[in-house]
Amino acid sequence: MNNIILASISPVGLFLIIFFCIIAVIILIVLITSIKIIDQSSAAIIQRLGKFHRIIEAGPHFICPFIDRVYRRISLKEQVADFDPQPVITSDNVTMQVDTVIYFQILDPRLYAYGVANPMNAIENLTATTLRNIFGEMELDETLT
Repeated sequence: MNNIILASISPVGLFLIIFFCIIAVIILIVLITSIKIIDQSSAAIIQRLGKFHRIIEAGPHFICPFIDRVYRRISLKEQVADFDPQPVITSDNVTMQVDTVIYFQILDPRLYAYGVANPMNAIENLTATTLRNIFGEMELDETLT
């Protein structure tokens, strides 16, 4: 029975069937890879042809194949950063080491991704500078209480 069906299809018809099946599979693969699922408490930056296009948040999203790409996924959860002890000088010229732990949350994914080359290094430097300014205005007795 199957031989009769295959024998009745011309070589050109068989070629067209195989060709359209291959095209359908390629289209299906492109559509499936164009769907991006972003986790809860996360965001992703979409670039279109290398330029910022938009920010997508939690849930499924469709991006244009070959034109758009996910540049970076960013967690919007509260994060903890523990930095090495920082030397600070008090107003009475006493040097002390201050251990620092900070909690931060990213509110603007675009600014986080494009604003600074290394955001964590910038946060650490800002923290160290702020600590030096605060402890520089205090005397040793004030810092210990």
